[in-house]
Amino acid sequence: MQNKDKNKFNTSIQRRLMDIGKLTFFVGKMGAGKSTKALEIARQRNAVLISEDEWLESVYPNKILSLDDYIKYSNRLKPQIKKLAQSILLTGTDVVMDYPANTISQREWFRSIFAEIAAPHELFYIDLSNKDCLKQIENRRMEQPERSKTDTKEMFEEVTKYFVEPQPMEDFNIIRIK
Repeated sequence: MQNKDKNKFNTSIQRRLMDIGKLTFFVGKMGAGKSTKALEIARQRNAVLISEDEWLESVYPNKILSLDDYIKYSNRLKPQIKKLAQSILLTGTDVVMDYPANTISQREWFRSIFAEIAAPHELFYIDLSNKDCLKQIENRRMEQPERSKTDTKEMFEEVTKYFVEPQPMEDFNIIRIK
């Protein structure tokens, strides 16, 4: 490749990278405030917010009564949500995903979203104690009685067993919030 062609190629790649939106996603135990932070960031950045809870309730109303139900229906949505997020990012629009990245496999799914299209990313880790998370879950049940079947101490304990704090070796752009 001649220098002139090489420069053209590099300029084209730089322009394309500048046109790709940023993917933002979250780690935090149930009740840590991931949805609240996602909404806040989406509004601040005028980004598209993709909420797993909204999609699950819309596509599978009243179907999620257990952790197994959540896993089953969440996995059914992921291929289409991935395509949607990538399509939006490729328009140059930022995407904030209110989806948990609480396990290594969940984080690898997010990596596939941004890595396949070379999009920038950031992972917010909301580091809140179990006690504080449970208090927020209790408040949420009061504010949203429809969540009282799933927003319980028992569900928190069951889900928290699988929680894995993100590690530097995973190579994400992590922003930690205490």
